[in-house]
Amino acid sequence: MSKLRLPAAGTIEVAPSILSADFSNLASEIAEVEAAGVKMVHLDIMDGHFVPNMTIGPVVVAKLRKHSKVVFDTHLMISDPRKYAKAFVEAGSNHITFHIETVDDPEKFIDELHELGVTCGVTLNPETPVESIEKVAPLCDMVLVMTVHPGFGAQEFIDEAAKKCIRIREIAGPGVRIEVDGGINPDTVSKAVSYGADTLVAGNAIFNKPDRAKAINDILQACNTL
Repeated sequence: MSKLRLPAAGTIEVAPSILSADFSNLASEIAEVEAAGVKMVHLDIMDGHFVPNMTIGPVVVAKLRKHSKVVFDTHLMISDPRKYAKAFVEAGSNHITFHIETVDDPEKFIDELHELGVTCGVTLNPETPVESIEKVAPLCDMVLVMTVHPGFGAQEFIDEAAKKCIRIREIAGPGVRIEVDGGINPDTVSKAVSYGADTLVAGNAIFNKPDRAKAINDILQACNTL
């Protein structure tokens, strides 16, 4: 099992989302952004039930793990994350994020994930209030704020959802990373960072560009305009 961990809080990191990558060529797609210097890639795991789309499972993650040395930031957009989390960890996921909307006892699940040897995070959909994660956010290594409705890429950034980062930073403290996912590109990223985000999931803004290294750098440079 890989011992890779999330970067320490306090640095801005880009996490390319493979949802927008070429699924027939995922290993080389990940290798290209890895060569550009990213420390993590975002794996969107969808079950066709919690969200209206399906992507990959542990078998594919295990195959990809053999070709990459970056953190696999694994976002379980599934109805029963407790049932499948261990399989993803065994396949090579280094970080597991689950939706607060799907777990009855999130504190216990966070303990279970840490016992499996991975970092963990909680996420909330655009309509879900920050109050739903107040107790668990400080227990996590990262909080993920959905800035679009989960399930598909190429959606528009929801500013009101991103503003949740302000309150989350207050309740989670400086040692917890805050990730935003959805509509992140050079035009929107400065807002997300100004609200407190430090981990930026970007799909189309990277994988739909011919020069992925430049696309990643463009996002990071946009953060510096604050």
